Amino acid sequence: MDIYKIFIVVIDFWGNFDPNPNHIAEMKNLITTFCLICFYSAIQVVSAQTSPIYDRAESQLSNTDTIPDYRSKTNKLKLTGIVYQNDGVTPAKDVILFIEQPDENGDFDLRRSGDERYVFHRSWVKTDENGRYTFYTFVPGNDRRYNQMQQIFPTIKEDSKSEVKLESLLFNDDPLLTKRCRKRLAKKGHETRILDTKEENGVLIANKDIVLPKHTEPIL
Repeated sequence: MDIYKIFIVVIDFWGNFDPNPNHIAEMKNLITTFCLICFYSAIQVVSAQTSPIYDRAESQLSNTDTIPDYRSKTNKLKLTGIVYQNDGVTPAKDVILFIEQPDENGDFDLRRSGDERYVFHRSWVKTDENGRYTFYTFVPGNDRRYNQMQQIFPTIKEDSKSEVKLESLLFNDDPLLTKRCRKRLAKKGHETRILDTKEENGVLIANKDIVLPKHTEPIL
């Protein structure tokens, strides 16, 4: 039952209200239900609005983007690939793909815009008609203080559906990606998270194809 229907039921019940204990208890239950639905609906709205994937207008996106400070970075990276529908075959066009990552020292460079904080090294693309995308970014560093591997954190969003955080992308030549870690990834079927890179004209190239999740909540 949606909020509007609950509200109508409460108003109708109040108009026929009989001040006896049974009616008072029923009225309390209706009001409690109404308040809970309002609360959880508000939580969902706030959750959707606070995802950084919405920080850039969709009309500003193309299938290629460059992360801040790209030109000054030593280990430049071209991350490219195709996004497929959940059948794993059909290219998915107009899908928004967002990434954020630590800097070359493994630290998140946090900036502030008004009351909001955000990760400075982030980027958005929107796949073309062939499902293709390209990021110009850099290989993030390790945070050895916390034994953190080199990672890029992607989020994906289909049209009229909620955003989905994907598993972080790892690097095959990361010294912290140990045999034990690789075995764990293989056991979970997550080997595709590991990026292989090759150098071309001073830029590392990594290909990462993505298959859209099968179960994604529609935006109501």
